[in-house]
Amino acid sequence: MSDVAPESASEHNRSELSPRVIVLGLILSVVMGAANVYVGLKAGMTVSASIPAAVVAMLCFKLLFKRSSILEANQVQTCASAGESLAAGIIFTMPAMILIGYWDSFDFWSVTIVALTGGLLGILFMIPMRKVFVVNNDDLAYPEGVACASVLKAGEGDQDAGGDGKSLVAGGLLGAVFAIAAKFLGIIVGTLEAGKMLGGRIFYFGGDLSPMLVAVGFIVRLNVAVLIFLGGALSWLIAIPIYGQGEQFESAVEGATSLWKNHIRFIGVGAMVVGGFSSLISVRQGLLSAIKELWSNVSSQKKAVDDGQRDIPSAAILLLGLGCVAMLAIVNYRFTGGIGITVLATAVMMIMGFFFTGVASYIVGLVGNSNSPVSGMTITSVLVAGGLLWMFQYSGMDAMVATLGIAAIVCCVACTSGDVCNDLKTGALVGAAPFRQQMMQVAGVFVAAFVMAPVLTLLHNNTPGGIGGRELSAPQAGLFASLAKGFAGEGSLPWGLIGIGALVGVVILVIDTVLKHNKSPFRAHLMPIAVGMYLPFGLATPILIGGLIAYFYSRRSPPAQHDHVLHRGVLFSSGVIAGEALTSVGLACLAAFGIASLSLELPTWWLPVASLAAAIAAVIGFFVMCKPKDDSGDPHA
Repeated sequence: MSDVAPESASEHNRSELSPRVIVLGLILSVVMGAANVYVGLKAGMTVSASIPAAVVAMLCFKLLFKRSSILEANQVQTCASAGESLAAGIIFTMPAMILIGYWDSFDFWSVTIVALTGGLLGILFMIPMRKVFVVNNDDLAYPEGVACASVLKAGEGDQDAGGDGKSLVAGGLLGAVFAIAAKFLGIIVGTLEAGKMLGGRIFYFGGDLSPMLVAVGFIVRLNVAVLIFLGGALSWLIAIPIYGQGEQFESAVEGATSLWKNHIRFIGVGAMVVGGFSSLISVRQGLLSAIKELWSNVSSQKKAVDDGQRDIPSAAILLLGLGCVAMLAIVNYRFTGGIGITVLATAVMMIMGFFFTGVASYIVGLVGNSNSPVSGMTITSVLVAGGLLWMFQYSGMDAMVATLGIAAIVCCVACTSGDVCNDLKTGALVGAAPFRQQMMQVAGVFVAAFVMAPVLTLLHNNTPGGIGGRELSAPQAGLFASLAKGFAGEGSLPWGLIGIGALVGVVILVIDTVLKHNKSPFRAHLMPIAVGMYLPFGLATPILIGGLIAYFYSRRSPPAQHDHVLHRGVLFSSGVIAGEALTSVGLACLAAFGIASLSLELPTWWLPVASLAAAIAAVIGFFVMCKPKDDSGDPHA
């Protein structure tokens, strides 16, 4: 249960929707969406935009206007978070169309329609489930939704809004400086790594020099950061030396990368599959409750309700839903050119989208939006879609594209519905009107959908190696491309390694069950470990550092106060993520105009020395800027 008391919208005559709210919300939706496209392609995960967007809204209103309300700031962050959630759904799936060779470049209208329909369906499917997961469910803690409500209430009381703004700006400057130094000036490298061949085995260790990844680790905190690092260690420090014995490569680093890319990462795939099915099983009761609630809404007569409980009307939901189905059918026909496969793919999209709305909403209530295992849900949808298409004897490029289209819609639905559920919980705690939040979500999705394809195109055409290369590895998209090829008969999957990963996943589930039974504060959640196994190891190292910094500052405070103690660090980390991501997108824009980088004549010793010094300076900067206001770390001092 939350310690943040809900308020009734009818008890407070405060402004909620206004032109300034709508404009600022739409701008932040675009900005957060563009930033998270880069973050997701690089780090394989996105972070919630709710808290930083809420702080930005409160700062803007207090600096530019004399009066504002908590409800206005809440509506702004509701709209802004739609861009972040939509970015996650698109970048996890749409780049796979490039990787399988179906597209040479991103098709603007296909990407836009997939983003728009997937995002809208996530909102529409979630609306009838609001009472089940938000109003009438005391078992779901909604850690991020409650934290965002606390930030909004503190901001309404004018508690150090200026300090919050300085933390965001300082983080943005750090992220921007590192992006410019590494990608434009070339005075530091992006990764420090080393490898050694001993006794026919390859041993590797490395880490990316990205403050953004340290910031991600700080936000997800130590438990998740350790699990991601553990997954990376299982793949890179254990599996590669065992699997690669006797193989010959020009260098140890090249050998480790090759073994991971072509073989070892599929162990992570097997673990993700187990995680996806485990997620479905864990939410079965919540789904049954949601179906009962939906049936009750359909069969009962409508009653007048106040703003605090009113949703978007059912007629509008039905009309928008039918429009989405029509657009999806058009896109599927564009992809495949066949009536039968179009009907099948569209039906599977709708059924699985509705099903995973309940799954995503329930998991967000348990562990928060940033920790929701969307990859596992999408893998499950790929397996089901691929199996159905195989049963109906579809193969080749049509089957691959149809499978990836289904995955894209399901991923967008899962990401958006989880975000909607989280924002509706925040709104319930501060007294917002649900139907106004839902309208702002629709507006945010509509605007953000039109920037996905241009940002993807910019990054793909103007980043060394493009999407799928070293800098923007797009791990989930690569995974889905491999699975689609395997099911469509266009490639072979290493089922033995996938089976090993599934076995590892079962073992981890057993360990986590024991930890849960013993009420251990540390949990062995499967999906972060599986994601760590599938990601480049260089990403896991800085994420672990960020988690350790968060633990250092919160270790002496009770768990209920961690959000308060780490508030300053979360804002600084959010600024770092936005600064590095948006600067990287800006540098891609410069590259599109022929300004790729500055060529500096540097001595050979400079890069490793300067890069190591920069990494140390960045970590020190995090320790300084993330320090709680009170030296003791006691939020009540």
